[in-house]
Amino acid sequence: MKTISKEELRELYYKDFPLWAEINYELLKEKLYELVDWENLLEEIEDMARSDLKACISQLARILEHMYKWDNFRDLAGGKTAGMGWIKSIENARNEILDAFDLSPSLRTKLPNELNIAWRSARRRLYTWLIQNNHRVENFSIPQECPYTYEEAMTRDLRKEIEQ
Repeated sequence: MKTISKEELRELYYKDFPLWAEINYELLKEKLYELVDWENLLEEIEDMARSDLKACISQLARILEHMYKWDNFRDLAGGKTAGMGWIKSIENARNEILDAFDLSPSLRTKLPNELNIAWRSARRRLYTWLIQNNHRVENFSIPQECPYTYEEAMTRDLRKEIEQ
């Protein structure tokens, strides 16, 4: 392995990430801990740990967005039979979350704590949807606080509500 200074390694993080990762891997394998770019390596490990949670938060936001559309905007979308796409999207998002739980069981206890973050994302998506569909956003008041519980987001059966 070619000798590289700590400064060069740190710069490599921004210039050639795959090479930076490969060099750090080799340094760790060879137990040359004093040469490892610890600052960036720790940041990468933290990002890896959060990436699955971020994906679950994004899916939860999709669920909340489409539940809110179902509850409040079906008339805008065509009435009683409208919104089947939203139901399918909710079901798919729930499956994505459950798949993530199978791979990383610790997410099961972490995701419920992220409901408010997911709702903030859902609110932004709802306002964007209104604008994209030529609705005046000032005519709509989407609550700051999430109107759903985590349990409701993960289990509410909207298909049953079609029949009502």
